[in-house]
Amino acid sequence: MKIIVLGAGQVGLTVARSLELEDNEVTVVDTNAAILAELENTSDLRTVKGRASYPEVLRSAGAEDADMIIAATDSDETNIVAIQIAYTLYRTPSKIARIRSMEYMREINLFDNDNIPIDVIISPEQLVCEHIQRIIEHPGAIQVVDFAQGRVRLVGIEVQQGAPMAGLSLASLPELLGDIETRVVAVYRGEDVIIPVGATVIMEEDIVFFMGMRKDTAKAMAQFHHDDLPCKRVMIAGGGNIGLLLAKKLERLYRVKVIEARTERADELASTLDHAMVLHGDAANQDMLINENIQEMDVFCALTNDDEANILSAMLAKRMGARKIMSLINRPAYVDLVERDIIDVAISPQQITIGALLTLIRRGDVVAVHSLRRGSAEALEGVAHGDRETSVLVGRSISELPLPKSASIGVVVRGDQVLVAHHDLVIEPEDHLIVLITNKQQIADVEKLFQVGITFV
Repeated sequence: MKIIVLGAGQVGLTVARSLELEDNEVTVVDTNAAILAELENTSDLRTVKGRASYPEVLRSAGAEDADMIIAATDSDETNIVAIQIAYTLYRTPSKIARIRSMEYMREINLFDNDNIPIDVIISPEQLVCEHIQRIIEHPGAIQVVDFAQGRVRLVGIEVQQGAPMAGLSLASLPELLGDIETRVVAVYRGEDVIIPVGATVIMEEDIVFFMGMRKDTAKAMAQFHHDDLPCKRVMIAGGGNIGLLLAKKLERLYRVKVIEARTERADELASTLDHAMVLHGDAANQDMLINENIQEMDVFCALTNDDEANILSAMLAKRMGARKIMSLINRPAYVDLVERDIIDVAISPQQITIGALLTLIRRGDVVAVHSLRRGSAEALEGVAHGDRETSVLVGRSISELPLPKSASIGVVVRGDQVLVAHHDLVIEPEDHLIVLITNKQQIADVEKLFQVGITFV
């Protein structure tokens, strides 16, 4: 595909580099000449310097025959105008925009081809907030994503010392779960990844990814991570867009405290939130954390715009007794330094956002994509079409499918049924297959499975 990415910030660059790796022709537009020069020196990305909303800049970027435009600048207004111009002048087929302000989102029918022609709106703040909320709802999880309109859940969890499954083979899992069916689709052991079979023994500190019905998540998690108490108290460091959104989502269910360093913003938060307590101060101030009983917090979320400040406050909160630590980190190099040893869950807005965008460019009928393990793995939901003559999926059992070595099918959704994948399960037309791929180089091979032959009508 020929794709134009407007904005070379964290989100734009992550999207552009990911799309480039998948053999798309990508052009990045930004006003920062230094960033663009570095991009050209370190990648095959094409760059254009200029304001993303100017018609001539869009023309120079190739908007006349682009398949997709992704407006990911830091300005909602620039993104909106750029999309409008691209559609008006060039009728760009696919138009995606990053919109941060909820003021725009509240207006019904504002974004359609008769008004502002944005096909898909991406809100990194909203996606990050939902990601954190799912993890808070599942103590012990390091990643939780949904498929099949929320009926199927993929969970990543660290195996705890003394957990029921620690030291046992996966063949023992059905006996522990009783009538609940769950499939383990990947096991990470240090730097190694294991595509599991029944004889695979689960070890302490393994990261296990499993799939199953959403309602069975808690019982399945308990086999790998057994002693986490329900979450009651949450402290949020940083009252920016993400901090405010998260506080509003959590304040009716949990006891929430928000720490904000800016006086005016703290006042704004206090007038906006109904139940959460807003504190004006520095989240890395030890005395403040002591006064606010940090040792009683079930979750501490560091959500400022400053990676270093987030890491510092998270380290302090962990040392002072907060039970679970989550931190927003934009720089991948920092994640490798601090995750697991210092921070329980490192949150990458770029990787969370990229999944929503990748759904739109996958070949075949792929309806959902989630990026996992800092972009090194991916889970997707694809739909099988056709028949045995036109499809490599339909009419064949899972054991017969030409899956790449790094791919594992966890669940098949058939109408209202959720079927945990077994080797003898035969794929039928319109089945939704939920697949985890641990090697991104093999994603294209999985996509091809969901394409049908030319005789399919």
